[in-house]
Amino acid sequence: MSSLTYDLTLAGLSVGSAAALTGVGLIVTYRATGVLNFAHGAIAMVCAYVLRQCVVEWGWPLWAGAVVTLLVLAPVMGVVLERFVFRPLSVLGGDPAQTLVASIGVFVLLVGGAALLWGQGARDDAPELVSADPWGQLAVVLVLAAGVGAVIRWTRFGRELRAVVDDRGLAVLGGIDADRVAAAGWAFGAFTAGLTGVLLAPFVRLDPYGLPLLVMEVVAVAVAARMRSLPVAVVVALGIGVAQSQLTRLHPSGRGEPLLQAVGANLFVVALLVACLALPRVGTRDALPRTATARVPTPQGAWIVAVILFLIPLGFAGSDLHTSVQVPALGVVLLSLVVVTGRSGQISLGQAAYAGLGALFTALLAAGRFPGLPRLPELAALALAVVLVAPLGLLTGWPAITRRGLALALATFAVGVGVSRFVFAQPYATSGLSLDRPAGFEGDRAYYVLELTLLTLALLATHALRRGRTGRALAAMRDHESGASAAGVQVPALKLLAFVAGAALAALGGGMLGMGLRAFDPTAYDPVRGLLWFAAVVVLGADSTLGALTAAALLVGLDAGARGGVAAALVGVLAVLVGRFPGGPYEAVRRLRPRRGARLTATGLQARGRLQRAPGTAAPPTADPDSARPGTPRRRQPPTLHASDGDPPPILTTHNLQARYGGFTALDGVDLTVPPGRITAIIGPNGAGKTTLFHCLAGTVRPSQGRVRYGDRDITRLPAHARTRLGIARTFQQLAVFPTLTVAENVRVGAEQGRTTDPAAVDRALRLFALDGPLRDAPAADLPTGTLRRVELARALAGAPGVLLLDEPAAGLDTAEVTALARILRALAADGTALLVVEHDLDLVADLADVVHVMTAGRIIASGPPAHVLDTLDARETAV
Repeated sequence: MSSLTYDLTLAGLSVGSAAALTGVGLIVTYRATGVLNFAHGAIAMVCAYVLRQCVVEWGWPLWAGAVVTLLVLAPVMGVVLERFVFRPLSVLGGDPAQTLVASIGVFVLLVGGAALLWGQGARDDAPELVSADPWGQLAVVLVLAAGVGAVIRWTRFGRELRAVVDDRGLAVLGGIDADRVAAAGWAFGAFTAGLTGVLLAPFVRLDPYGLPLLVMEVVAVAVAARMRSLPVAVVVALGIGVAQSQLTRLHPSGRGEPLLQAVGANLFVVALLVACLALPRVGTRDALPRTATARVPTPQGAWIVAVILFLIPLGFAGSDLHTSVQVPALGVVLLSLVVVTGRSGQISLGQAAYAGLGALFTALLAAGRFPGLPRLPELAALALAVVLVAPLGLLTGWPAITRRGLALALATFAVGVGVSRFVFAQPYATSGLSLDRPAGFEGDRAYYVLELTLLTLALLATHALRRGRTGRALAAMRDHESGASAAGVQVPALKLLAFVAGAALAALGGGMLGMGLRAFDPTAYDPVRGLLWFAAVVVLGADSTLGALTAAALLVGLDAGARGGVAAALVGVLAVLVGRFPGGPYEAVRRLRPRRGARLTATGLQARGRLQRAPGTAAPPTADPDSARPGTPRRRQPPTLHASDGDPPPILTTHNLQARYGGFTALDGVDLTVPPGRITAIIGPNGAGKTTLFHCLAGTVRPSQGRVRYGDRDITRLPAHARTRLGIARTFQQLAVFPTLTVAENVRVGAEQGRTTDPAAVDRALRLFALDGPLRDAPAADLPTGTLRRVELARALAGAPGVLLLDEPAAGLDTAEVTALARILRALAADGTALLVVEHDLDLVADLADVVHVMTAGRIIASGPPAHVLDTLDARETAV
């Protein structure tokens, strides 16, 4: 027994060493560039193939092939990727969403290229660089980890690396060549990827799909190390490797035996699931914002062309028609990504798992092998499979409530890998499970008609999620999640809705695909396919249903009419270029078209009108006709936004409010009252705690101690959207508008999600801020900052709030706009609204506020009328 334990430990150390190399490479790349290299496994696979080509096919000595592969090819690949893929993205703005898609695009491109060059079959003759004895591999890992740790800790390059990681912009200003640091990080990361692939290839199946996925499964060691600690990554990798090897001694019995054996053989996948779900803070700095561009409309006639193309296969016969039946089914699957990623802005790399579950459940139900249910007709089995899979969308939807960006991408990828390993690999899913087509639709042509019908229903359902109140709420959440929550959108519930609807569509498409192929094939739904589908939908327009259908036709048609891998290679190239055209090919065409002439903004049109108007005529009305006449008396006529019931709005108060970030105290016992009908201002230096106080009042930050009350109700634990529906609205220092919506749609979101039921509230808010007329239908992405500030204010007021929290409301406004804004705020206060304003413009504060509070170091140190407080501050500064 001791001999067996020793042998298994050695085997575990061998596997753990390869995993540790992956972790070291991923961490170094991430620390140098901020990019989680999803292409790490693909680089490993390419290097393994190249070494085999040099040694086996060309007859080179092993040492020569290793030198060329590991010391030349791998680092050059890393430098090329940094120089031509990720550096341009950084220069163009560093949108992490585009960076993630580009990284997946490199993965897909390398996988497709390898399939084209070396075929899709597995190879078992990869040369062995290091003997099977794990001590050599372990020594390589320890030496590399120790060397990298020493370089980072004690060398000038290490100090530069840490500086770039902390603040790249500040490091550049300090004279550090950040590009050189990033290139070195990519070169080393690619070297470790190549070394991992070369070490693993002799002991696993060398094929374009299996090896990259195997390497990416062990990303758990880097996640467990929080993408920072090399020693932790090495220890975790070796520990999981040894534990997985030791678990092979267990031989459980009973019905759970296959699943327990799968867990023992895939402990790295279990670790990936646990790490991604238990460590939500990983990658929080890489939250994936939406690109602030208006939605590109579909070209005229495109849908007519699409309908004609989808009807053409009805005239096919034989193998051509048999291939065509896969297109509508895959189109439905890709529509699920339009719902999850395009409509709601969530990253989902595990949609292939839901498609596979739909196909599996349909096959089991139709065969009478689903536990507790009788055999069902194929169409009934498909419908029930969709119903059963839809709630499973919570597997990725629930983590999405607390995770964004890289953390969510890893969680959804982990779910996809887990379903592939622990469900699709079980005997009941692979032992002769077939799937017939519905009665009356056995032939390819009849089944294609059925698919077109189901595809039409899926398109209508997807289209419904773009229109109406739900569609606007989804778009608001996609464009600016915090702003949507502040507008009253129930973001957690909406995320769950998107993932459940996406799971249902994916299950429908997966079942259709299984019936089209007349069998359940687990390889058709592996996680690599999920990455390919995600990249295809994103590059062809994530919010475009037509783009999803185009992607389905390309993926099926290219691989059917050419050597396998063409579709993946093409999608990879497009994904690598996604940073230039984030809106898809339609935006690319629009950018390449010559401009017909510059368009004037609303302010420019007004100025042109004044210049063309004869002398002596009146100026056009603005938000406030008196705004252009400074010094006019204070007007108290309130804007008629909503009918008043005569009852004063509740008072907003805080008691002993405290908030801490780690060891830093942002708020220290703040007591504040925001009375109705008055304008309360907060001033103070940067870092005084003003923004944190706003977050606590709005519900985006929960205080560590103290209470927030709205009238007689304790709202300390209420989320932001619930406070908005009670009557507490806010604006943001950084603009929180929804660029893919028009001006009117932005304001309508506030009215729909707020507490008003008046259908005319939107029009009144638009008129109040001079946003009516042609401007109301303009996309918000095309408007200047001053106009967008008015859009945000109009959206907040459209919900008829009782309390209005304004964070730097005058930022980006010119003098006339500030004057008009001040008059509107005074009128709102006269109407009984409680206003709390954080503003650095002390002249505006002096002219506007009824009460001023001064904050410093998280405390309110002075309060009173503006003249008294500001004079006191001036006297203190003069004395100093």
